[in-house]
Amino acid sequence: MSRLAIVNARLLDPATDYDGPGGVLIEDGRIAEVVRGATSFGEVETIDAQGLCLSPGLIDIRVKTGEPGAEPKETLKSASLSAAAGGVTTIVVQPDTDPAVDDPAMVDFIQRRGAALNLVNVFAAGAATKARDGVRMAEIGLMNEAGALYFTDGDRVIANSRTLQRVMSYAGAFNALIACRPADPWLSEGTVATSGELATRLGLSGAPAIAERIQLERDLALVEQTGARFLVDQISTEGALDTLARARGKGLEVAASVSINHLCFNELDIGEYRTFYRLDPPLRAESDRQALIEAVRDGLIDVITSAHAPAPAEDKRRPFSEAAPGAVGLETLLAATLTLHHEDGLDLLTLLRPLTQGPASLLGLDSGVIEAGAPADLVLFDPDAPVVIDAAKLKSKSKNSPFDGRRLQGRVMRTIVAGRTVFVA
Repeated sequence: MSRLAIVNARLLDPATDYDGPGGVLIEDGRIAEVVRGATSFGEVETIDAQGLCLSPGLIDIRVKTGEPGAEPKETLKSASLSAAAGGVTTIVVQPDTDPAVDDPAMVDFIQRRGAALNLVNVFAAGAATKARDGVRMAEIGLMNEAGALYFTDGDRVIANSRTLQRVMSYAGAFNALIACRPADPWLSEGTVATSGELATRLGLSGAPAIAERIQLERDLALVEQTGARFLVDQISTEGALDTLARARGKGLEVAASVSINHLCFNELDIGEYRTFYRLDPPLRAESDRQALIEAVRDGLIDVITSAHAPAPAEDKRRPFSEAAPGAVGLETLLAATLTLHHEDGLDLLTLLRPLTQGPASLLGLDSGVIEAGAPADLVLFDPDAPVVIDAAKLKSKSKNSPFDGRRLQGRVMRTIVAGRTVFVA
């Protein structure tokens, strides 16, 4: 029996709203005992946390990799190493690989490959339609049996309402979760920024913020009609938040995620065509960013994601309108989220909840908590330690980080998965 104790920690457990001194005893990859207050577990291998924060490991439900099909961008191994360095103990890989994750064999490949690496927990999200074409429904039932945690076409909008209705109705039979990006395709197609004075001045094609609310209204009408479990993927505008709140008020089973990028940056960060800030959805107005922060504070948003989307230099160092959208974020997720604590006054439990308990509850995982019997997936971190992000030193194969050169506060000191240390600073 392998045993490990972590003592003298500041325990942060959003599931029980506990923030105080304590420690844990780990046996055979699971938490055997949690003690609040002074801790001592006798003769056992011990890590003295020296007052550092110990929380459940982060769960990132929106991670793109290049494997299979585009390994030079990112492999499952490099993504897992990045996750471990960022305190992320579970990742959910998006289905936009080549070939797409649209059948049970591909789900099995992703999860077996991830398990063989023996680093972090790797799960797959299945495509909602075959080849993510938005027309033909994928094998949702079989992928659900194979272990896919939810179903989405990722950045592609399912524009055909009949197709999405069928997907939702079929998924409902398995209580499966469907996720969609809310972006009206006719208003958003071919755009690279948010409509407004800045986009006009820079000569960039922009989509109005209302495109998000229009599509979300359609999606939620179908949720109401089918009774499906639904995730609003990467909500980014104040108007869409209002629509989400009304749907929740009706009792619809609707959750929402937000990218850390949209909590930390606004459209002005594009500056003079800085392509590392070329994202999808695009960066929004400062009023939208502030509304998103308040939605996290109030619990309207259930999940914060890194929206990890690796792109090599040759895909980013282009004219803004031609640059690949997206940014890497696994390794910077915790430190970036902590800026909302240091600069906006959100308490640590409020910030950790959509990084741990929120996604775990949404996806039916038994992690995301610090309690006896739960997996020993934990992160030990110093919330105040200064760190300057150097993109060249990130473990991701791609270095397209909008946080490059930025001074943050918060350093991951140790990441533990199933009782194994997979990263130590």
